[in-house]
Parts: sequence; structure tokens; C-alpha cells
Amino acid sequence: MSAPLLRLPAKLQPLWQPRRYKVMHGGRGGGKSWSVSGVLLAMAAQRPLRVLCTREVQKSLRDSVHRLLCDQIARLQLSGFYTVTDSEIRGRNGSLFLFSGLLEHTIDSIKSFEGVDFVWVEEAHSVSKRSFDVLTPTIRKEGSEIWMTLNPDMETDEVWQRFVLTPSPDVWVCEINWPDNPFFPRVLNEERLRAKRTMSAEDYAHIWEGKPRRVAEGAIYRHEMEALYLEERAREVPYDPLLPVHTVWDLGWNDAMSICMVQRGPQDVRVIDYIEDSHHTLDWYVAELEKRPWRWGADFLPHDGRARNFQTGKSTEQLLREMGRANVQTQAQASGVEEGIRALRMMFPRLYIDRTRCARLLECLKRYQRRIHSVTHEPMEPLHDEYSHGADCARYVAEWLPAMSNGRAEYAPPPAADWRMV
Repeated sequence: MSAPLLRLPAKLQPLWQPRRYKVMHGGRGGGKSWSVSGVLLAMAAQRPLRVLCTREVQKSLRDSVHRLLCDQIARLQLSGFYTVTDSEIRGRNGSLFLFSGLLEHTIDSIKSFEGVDFVWVEEAHSVSKRSFDVLTPTIRKEGSEIWMTLNPDMETDEVWQRFVLTPSPDVWVCEINWPDNPFFPRVLNEERLRAKRTMSAEDYAHIWEGKPRRVAEGAIYRHEMEALYLEERAREVPYDPLLPVHTVWDLGWNDAMSICMVQRGPQDVRVIDYIEDSHHTLDWYVAELEKRPWRWGADFLPHDGRARNFQTGKSTEQLLREMGRANVQTQAQASGVEEGIRALRMMFPRLYIDRTRCARLLECLKRYQRRIHSVTHEPMEPLHDEYSHGADCARYVAEWLPAMSNGRAEYAPPPAADWRMV
């Protein structure tokens, strides 16, 4: 039975019914977090429960739902039942609310939460695949549940792909927005109306109607990627046997090694395949390339392609030649990142990227962002993160494009079936 003062939007009434996974998504003002906090407090007041409140990154309790739970305790008149400390919330019946970030845990360290009855994952759109893979098999108590609340970020986020787009029978998914919340406050509605007048339609749909973005807000190539999708240039891009396939490399070992496979058409640039991996030797990547039955052009390396490995005494350029890659070219000196970004922007209008074989590259370009100054909030240099390697590789494609010779095929007409118009 629910607490006397606890009222929920009709869409969220199924919170009281058992289900292994419960996923609530939508825009601002839907009442997701407020309702979840109230239901969990009411349930834990009725019987002893152990509840883990988590998110991907939690540096302090200020980053958690601790404050929201405290506010709900007061509103539901449960202050005499719950004892609030700086690190947890305890009920007189033995119920316990714990707070922890997922990113800090390994498979071994998270085992301390095996006996949890409920997990509440707030801001679940930011939870990585690795964190879900660690968390979900650990919460194994009979009847245990994992609840997720999120304002969607991007349609390729792990939670969206795993639970919303392809839900299994043990998943309850609820989309809830401000029109579904009968307790939507007037002051927040005024903010919504102001946003509708001043925001772009895309931003309003994302913030207030919970529509996921296709490209990350603040992405360096945001407008170029939006145009790429709008003009259907992220699509199937077949191999053209009249044109050689050039490879463009961003070298790495602990960091990712990225390789774009490119065909230069008469009026377009086609990225037909992409490899990204780490901790493999060079011969592994060459073997992966040569699995493709294509006619190869040149291999284009960044300036560090001439750097000699201290173990072998040979450079990447030398090793590729010894492995039978006949036409290897290396940048004479390091290129400027900003100049490369501008070159890629110039190339974007004629760029086609295979949406299946290059899905990872597309994800990198959609999420490639700048570091933001902590004080001035001004954008600075591009972030060096998991998405920067693919973006750097695409930048090298633009820089090497003038050197991509197709020989006799350079001015060949497109195949009879023009794939760009399909």
C-alpha cells in the first residue's frame, strides 16, 4: 500500500507491480525522479529493503539523489521513521538506502551489493555498457529490481539501445513527459513556454519532450553530422571496383588504433570501412585489411609513422612495407589539429560514410567535443577521449585527400547504378 500523501501520475502506477527492469524516460517535468523516490521510501517503510541509489559518476552525495530523498521524507511525514546521515538513510525496520557511483566499481568490488533489493539508476543515459555489464548480473537476489530514470541524451546510448529500443519481456518501459504529470507546477510550465519561444525546435523536443539527439550537443561536427544524416550520406556505401581503396591511419597501442578505408570518387569521398581496436600488433591490422578482397591504393600514416619502435628498431612505415604494403606515405611533420578540423569541415559536404561498417566512426564524429574551461565555460582544445581517435582518423582523411591518386580510374564515371541516388 502506498503512503497516504504519495500521489503518482497515472502512467507511473505500474511502479508498484514487480518487474525486473523498470525504465522511465522523457523530458523535463514528467515527475520521474520525484515519483521513484516516493515509491521506494514508501516500500521501504512497509518492509525491510536494501536500496542502492547509483549513477555512472558520483563524486559526492551532492551528485546523488540523497537530497531528493530527504525532501520526500519530509513531505511524506516519514521523518520519525528514517534517520538520515551523510552517507546513508536508515529506516527503523532495518531498511537501508546506499549511494555509490558505478564507474568506480569493478566486478569484484560491486559484489558487496549482491543482497540489494532495489537499484535506482539515476541519469541512466550516461551509464556505459561496461557499467551495465558489471551491475546487472551482480543484483541477483530473488525478486530484486533495477529501476532507471533518464532524460534521453542520444539514440546510441547504451540504456536506449539495450532497454528502450529492444526491451525484453522482463522490462517495463514508460515514456512520461510534462503533459502526463498532473502535478506539473505552474512555474515550470512558464519556463517551458519561454523555452518554446526561444529555443530551436530540436532543443525544445530534446529537453521538454524527451526526444534523443542524433548528434551530441556541443559536438565539434554537430551541424556537419546533422547534414550528413539529413542528406542520407550515412548509408550503405558499396565498394567500387573501378577505384582503389586507400587506408588512412591514426596510430595507437594503449590508445585505439584507427583505420579508415577510403575511395575517392570524381565528386565525392567514400569511407567504406573502418577498423578501431587496441593492443594488437601491426601484423594483426594488416591481416584484417587483407581479408577484404579489394584493390588497394596507398597507406597514409601520420607523422609518427616514421618513429622507430625501441623494441624492433623499425618504424610503422618500414614494417608495413615489409608486410607487402607497397605504397606507404607518411606526413613529414605533425599537422595542426585546428587546421585539420577545418579541412574536414570543408570535405564534409561530399563525404559519404557506410552506416554499418563504419558505425563506430559515425559515433566518434557525433560525440567529438571540446574541453570546457571550468571557470569561463569557454570551449578549448578537443577532448582526448574514447571518441577522439576516430575523429582524428577522419581529420587525417581530409588532410591526405589531395594525395589520394586513383591513377587511370581517377576520372572514371560512377557505376551504372548510382548508389548515391538509391
